[in-house]
Amino acid sequence: MTFGRKVFLAYLIGVNLVAMVMYYVDKQKAKKHAWRISEAALMTVAGLGGAFGAYAGMQVFRHKTKHIRFTVGVPVCMVLWCVLMVVLWIKVL
Repeated sequence: MTFGRKVFLAYLIGVNLVAMVMYYVDKQKAKKHAWRISEAALMTVAGLGGAFGAYAGMQVFRHKTKHIRFTVGVPVCMVLWCVLMVVLWIKVL
């Protein structure tokens, strides 16, 4: 495996872990009616490659599952990242 592929995979693993943790933290804050992570920040991390972690966080923590922005937006990000991953893996890395 090339160095570029290792870096790419490390980035994806990291950003997806961050996304899942963000959904967990936001859910816990919601339960306590405390400060929340903005919806823009949650969607941004999904758009930056954390869509799989965001989706996992939505399902595992039952968070943002009734918001159309998330139920449609996160899966769309997942599809776009799948396409991007294939293209990058074959053409660039």
